[in-house]
Amino acid sequence: MTQRPTPTIRLANIVVSQLAWFAAVFAAARHIPLWGTACVLAAIGWHLVVSARPRREACLIGLAMLIGFATESVHTAMGRVIYPSGQFDARLAPYWIVALWGLFAIALNVTLRWLRHRLWLAALLGAVAGPLAFASGVRLGAAQFVDARPALLALALGWAFALPALVWLSSRFDGVAVPEPRHG
Repeated sequence: MTQRPTPTIRLANIVVSQLAWFAAVFAAARHIPLWGTACVLAAIGWHLVVSARPRREACLIGLAMLIGFATESVHTAMGRVIYPSGQFDARLAPYWIVALWGLFAIALNVTLRWLRHRLWLAALLGAVAGPLAFASGVRLGAAQFVDARPALLALALGWAFALPALVWLSSRFDGVAVPEPRHG
């Protein structure tokens, strides 16, 4: 038997994640991405503090950020998305969006753990929710689509693969749930 996150931790995870997401997107749209990234890093830090095994969670967050950097850099290099701020090179993903992938990772073992044995559903959810979240960021001014239809299709395809991969990784790097000690 494994101890899972409490309802209070799940609710806090949702609230903290949403506030940090909005902070990052609004800051990027206003050309001050460092401020939003600091909020995201604070949310990730909070998550690590309340995690039972923070090193495992930190590994998951790092892997998610690597996947995010690669995925978002492909979209950027292909000319599907343009960012107004936070890039060191116009062909690479901005640091604030890479941080958002780390922020997303803090939900994997808390509010999204129900996807663990439903990778097909994770693919479907990724294909729909990933582009919707990105489009929300575009509407708020944090990014621009060069041509919306192909960009949304590419995002849907990318998230259809990324979310199941992240869910799979989350089961290997679960630092939230604590296995109960065996008595024998």
